[in-house]
Order: sequence, then C-alpha cells, then structure tokens
Amino acid sequence: MSAPKPAPRPAAGGRTRTPAPWLTIAESEVADCKVFRVQRCRMRHARDGREGDFFVLQMPDWVNVLALTPKRELILVRQWRFGAGKLSWEPPGGVIEAGEDITTAARRELLEETGRAGSNARVIGRASPNPALQNNLVHFVFIENCVNQAPIAWDPNEELEMGVFSQAKVGKMIRDGEIFHSLALNALQFLFLHQAAKSARIKTRAMAAARPNRK
Repeated sequence: MSAPKPAPRPAAGGRTRTPAPWLTIAESEVADCKVFRVQRCRMRHARDGREGDFFVLQMPDWVNVLALTPKRELILVRQWRFGAGKLSWEPPGGVIEAGEDITTAARRELLEETGRAGSNARVIGRASPNPALQNNLVHFVFIENCVNQAPIAWDPNEELEMGVFSQAKVGKMIRDGEIFHSLALNALQFLFLHQAAKSARIKTRAMAAARPNRK
C-alpha cells in the first residue's frame, strides 16, 4: 500500500482553494479627474454572497515606446512627475486615443515627444499598471531605426528632455536609480527579454548552419 499523500499546505487564512471572482451589481461615477474617472462599484462575492463597495480608476490604455536608433541606442525622455515630485527618465509614451491602433499611437507619441520616427513597430508586451485600482493596460511597442523626422510637438504643460543612451548605460541608470518609474522598468524588462530571445534564435540558427550534413 502506498503512503498517503501529505495534505496541501494551507494558504494564508487557512484557505487552499482558488479565490472566487467578485461580480458587479451596480456602478456609479464618483469623480471625473480629467486623466481618470473614479468609479464606485458595488460588488458581490461569487461564492459566499458577501457584498462591498470598491473604487476603480477608469483610464484609457497607455503606450510606452522602446525606440532604438540605427546604432541600437535607446531613446529616453526626462520629465517632471508630480506624484514623485522629481524628474524621471522614461521611454516616450502616452495615452492611446479612442479607436486608435496601438502601434499608430506609439509612432504618434514618439514623433510628438522626440521628433523621431522609425520602422517595424510591433507590440512586445503589455502589463496592468495597478490591477488593484486601475482598469487599463500599458502596451510596450518596439520601434527600430529611429531618426529625426519632424519638429517636436509637446502637449500643454509638457516639457521634455531627450537623451540617447547605449543599452549598457541604461542598465547602469536602472541600477543607480536614475530610472525608477515602475512602468519604465517594466517596459525595459520586455525590451531586454525581447533582445535576449532574438539573440538566442540567431545563435541557434548559426549553430544549426555550422553542423555538417549527415546522410
């Protein structure tokens, strides 16, 4: 007879089963704060029926642009962030307009903030900025061969400094805390993962091509 399997270790609160979803019963707008709306959501637990009021920030999706020059250097912008009360180095980006394609928004934001345009724009990842409070996503778009194309066209109250950095320098900026915006760090993580995967594919193809043909 086989030994009995040990009981699963209980999760926090002694629960081992998957958490149940909460169902929306009613919604009402509490405040319109220009860049987001505060929504009061009356919710009911799907399993045990308990209810409560929860507040969600309704926001449009955002885009962050991982823009590389022909020399494979990264284009970043620095701007004042009111929440942190200091300047922040970040990838260019902004709000995706209603009905706008993600890569179209990325090219538009890159052109407006840096005056640069590139080729082969593609989404390489996405994330939920704060799923506890917000309902939106941020999309990370990779654009290559970015060069000067047009005059800069900032939004009202926007003032940016542009910098072009080697990827090794960007890594040091992260370690030194010069890049501290969580979404910027997330975007750069996707860039580095994307490039590592591409390098691995190139290496695999090169190794396959170097093997002698066997009959």
